[in-house]
Amino acid sequence: MSTMSDPTMISRWRLILGQSAETQLAGYSSEGNIQLSEEELIMDRALAAIYDNTDSAAEARGASSGQRGAGQGKSAPRLAQWLGDVRSFFPEDVVSIIQNDAMERKGWKQLLFEPEVLATVKPDIQLVGTLLSLKGKIPEKTKDTARLLVKAVVDELVERMQEDIRRAVTGALNRRQHTPLPSLSGIDWKRTIQRNLKNYDSDRRQIVPERFYYFDRAKRSKEWTVIVDIDQSGSMAESVIWASVIGSIFASIPSLDTRVVVFDTEVVDLTEQCANDPVDMLFGIQLGGGTDIHKSVAYCEQFIEEPKKTLFIIISDLYEGGNQAGLIRRMRELRESGVKTMCLLALSDEGKPFYDEGVAKSLSRDGTPCFACTPALLPQLVEGALKGQDLAELAKRLGTKGI
Repeated sequence: MSTMSDPTMISRWRLILGQSAETQLAGYSSEGNIQLSEEELIMDRALAAIYDNTDSAAEARGASSGQRGAGQGKSAPRLAQWLGDVRSFFPEDVVSIIQNDAMERKGWKQLLFEPEVLATVKPDIQLVGTLLSLKGKIPEKTKDTARLLVKAVVDELVERMQEDIRRAVTGALNRRQHTPLPSLSGIDWKRTIQRNLKNYDSDRRQIVPERFYYFDRAKRSKEWTVIVDIDQSGSMAESVIWASVIGSIFASIPSLDTRVVVFDTEVVDLTEQCANDPVDMLFGIQLGGGTDIHKSVAYCEQFIEEPKKTLFIIISDLYEGGNQAGLIRRMRELRESGVKTMCLLALSDEGKPFYDEGVAKSLSRDGTPCFACTPALLPQLVEGALKGQDLAELAKRLGTKGI
């Protein structure tokens, strides 16, 4: 407590503890009171608006009293000023926390419908999740601003992930370039038979080929099919955002035939929107509702032409409201046919999902590894899947929590 005689330390504690602690903290000051600088007063009002029940909180809300809840009408400009103060005086990571607390603790979500407010907030993935959950209520005058905010976050995520995913996919698909052995799947059987008919052995009733002919692998534009099947229930908001970004990156890789599907109790194919614009895809998602994973898997099966050249990724908390037994059976059959399957229980920086443990264990037992995956680790898991590695073992080596 000897350091409490330092005026700077006293001021910091005053900002942390709020106005209610001012009298007690003043006792540690040699002057008997606490003097906050003009900048500290602005910071104090910004914090009080969220964490105190004081008059400064009411002032920041633009309300006439200290009651909790969102203001109306003329409060929007004052909130915009408050958001500007927060961005001016706090680090970016702290800004995100304060903004999210404002939405949750003070019920300010409806004020995001004001263009001047949206233009002031710091774009982050949590705020995009909030906008997506409210998008059906956003008025026309605010939609363009909301779209710009979402686009800023999507562009940042694409820049963060694109190089790693492209490198992982390219590395996996090109791993056979240096082998002297041609691929059996690349044999041109018609040409090989025609050119070797002269070597037909009538006794053995077989053609003994002198040479095999192969298709030019470079001309095969789509070597793998990647299907991303996304649960759009409300608890998966952050994962949906990441998944749409990753789906758009997959779709931009020429060697992949990418399908992006979202589901609740209905199934919606967003492949075209994902390939053209991930922001359009996000605005095509409706967070919330029930869940029918079995129905979505059945829908996705139609896109599997070469099972051994298909990677099927489910992003879901696995709380199945449809046919649970049918889901487990279908996933087992996909694995047995040769499809590379994986289930991501969450796709977020935290990687701490809520999920149905029983379904996750059943899928894992049948060969579909289920794990909480942060976006940073996904490229390595995709590369491992395309190379035919044991994903459960790979996840352990990467330190990813698996089931």
